[in-house]
Amino acid sequence: MLAYAFGVVLFVLCICLSVALHEAGHLLAAKSFGMKVRRYFIGYGPTLFSFRRGGTEYGLKWLPLGGFCDIAGMTTLDEVKPDEVPRAMWRFKAWQRTVVMAAGPVSHFLLGLVVLYAMATTMGLPNLAGTPDVAAVTSGAPAQAAGVQPGDRIVAVAGRDTPTYPDVIAALRRSNGPTPVEVLRQGKPVPLNVDVRGGAIGVTFPGLYEYNAVTAVGGVAGFTGQMFGQTWQRLIELPQRIPAVVHSIFGGERDPNTPVSVVGMSRIGGEAVQQGLWPLFFLLLASFNFFMGVLNLLPLLPLDGGHVAVIWYERVRNGVRRLFGKAAAGPVDYTKLLGATMVVVLVGGAVMLLTIAADLVNPVRLT
Repeated sequence: MLAYAFGVVLFVLCICLSVALHEAGHLLAAKSFGMKVRRYFIGYGPTLFSFRRGGTEYGLKWLPLGGFCDIAGMTTLDEVKPDEVPRAMWRFKAWQRTVVMAAGPVSHFLLGLVVLYAMATTMGLPNLAGTPDVAAVTSGAPAQAAGVQPGDRIVAVAGRDTPTYPDVIAALRRSNGPTPVEVLRQGKPVPLNVDVRGGAIGVTFPGLYEYNAVTAVGGVAGFTGQMFGQTWQRLIELPQRIPAVVHSIFGGERDPNTPVSVVGMSRIGGEAVQQGLWPLFFLLLASFNFFMGVLNLLPLLPLDGGHVAVIWYERVRNGVRRLFGKAAAGPVDYTKLLGATMVVVLVGGAVMLLTIAADLVNPVRLT
């Protein structure tokens, strides 16, 4: 139980660090361009402590889940004092404002990459795609007799394509006796004939790929591509999985593929530590950061990507106006976007509350 509690607390602290770095990304980018940053706070609620440095107030609040970076003139809704006008964000170039808004999501990507690189060089990266590369061949087994070697990739069994090792296992279970097996060896197809016995041939597949400090760069790059693909797929599938979340709240079986909140992630992180599954803990942390990075770049207010979309709408609009000999228009009136913004906030808030409720009454658990 102590290990579980430690894992939950550790994961929550890691989430707090992610949020702090997100806001620090905005802070550092804004200051580098000379924008006026009024406040940088971690958490919400009453202030625990704060101090001022370089014209910015830094501080920590009671509830350390979240944070904010207050940049003068980020939107037209922001009241800018006369002495702040020269450094108001809206006065800067579009690319500079874009960098400031994108710096938050980018910090999530960088943190995710750091976590994956640390994993690759210490404990290895999981075989996320289920690639059917042969890790080892049992001495005296049918695979060894047929010439299968460690490093081979089994791409077909009995004429059936096997893109993943579960496909290989399923195909072998349907076979018996001499069976054609095709492997890729150093990029070249090699046909073999393996005597399948009891649905097995005596090979094992890697659960983790191990790297050194140099090879980890390529390993992390490929693994990150897989994670981005999965993250985007989860976002696309999110609306259709919400009914299953509601069903689980009222007693239905919880589908492990349904979305989880930070509460659910923290619980899974605690279980991972309790069971000694540290690769899963860090993979979950990297997944959280990639998801938050992609989510925040969506072109919807009040997300960072929504602010970037407004910035470039203004840029394109003014470019078109110049073509027709007209003067540039003023900044977008954010009051006209409040309706759409509130829809995003309400929908996002509803999804968050539903997933938190499901994670409290019917959580996803490690088996």
